[in-house]
Amino acid sequence: QVWQIRLDMHLLNHDGNITDAASIAGIVALCHFRRPDVSVQGEEVTVYTPEERDPVPLSIHHMPICVSFAFFHQGTYLLVDPTEREERVMDGLLVIAMNKHHEICTIQSSGVVMLLQDQILRCSKITAVKVTEITELIQKALENDQKARKEGGKFGFAESIPNQRITAFKMESAAVDTNDVEEQAEEIIAKADPPSEVFANPVLHTPGTAQIGEGVESSWGDLEESEKEEAAEEEGESEAAAFECEKVETEDTSTLRETKSGEPIVLSDSEEEEVVILEPQELPRKTR
Repeated sequence: QVWQIRLDMHLLNHDGNITDAASIAGIVALCHFRRPDVSVQGEEVTVYTPEERDPVPLSIHHMPICVSFAFFHQGTYLLVDPTEREERVMDGLLVIAMNKHHEICTIQSSGVVMLLQDQILRCSKITAVKVTEITELIQKALENDQKARKEGGKFGFAESIPNQRITAFKMESAAVDTNDVEEQAEEIIAKADPPSEVFANPVLHTPGTAQIGEGVESSWGDLEESEKEEAAEEEGESEAAAFECEKVETEDTSTLRETKSGEPIVLSDSEEEEVVILEPQELPRKTR
């Protein structure tokens, strides 16, 4: 028989880098958890209550800690532990999980930036330093908690709620003076630049695309190289077909002319008569 342990995390609030916070909270919860003591005699299994025997901790071999790195300007700038606003504008994110023995447990990369080998090695060195610091803080917090329990003092939520340590976004209400709002608004408007009265006309490249203002012009309406080649080939084939048709008409020894009565008259090449080219459905089958 084995124990089945499930870890649930409920997010109260966050200001970015939820992966690192969740990894620290999860590993600390597993290290802090105590299971009931068990004894096995033959096929008989006895699970002791906390009153009978002290619960025992889990067998945690190591503590993998996640450290996140945000990249900006295609990897030019590196930032550790990004906030929620920084995550909105970052180009890519690299998450490295490592333990205090400098063993990499997992690496996850996301975003549109392509990282080089030197950048990943640099992040791994920074991760080794951060993981050592975080592991020491975790062990110190667990020791303080165990010491407080033995002394019978307050710990956990009982200690955090009176000090409002778990309400990070709570702010004291403050009175707002609205007497000089109009004067302040007029001063702000007077200092601000006047709005532009000239609006840029949209540049319509092709139906369905447009551009307003300055910037890189869209090339969606331009033909690709393969499409240009196909169009040039089709145009060349149509010109060749027209030239071949005209050549065949001039090389014929005789042409047909339709009179007012509708009867065709055969003309020789020497006669200076106006030649009328009939539609394909009006030509006899034997005439090309």
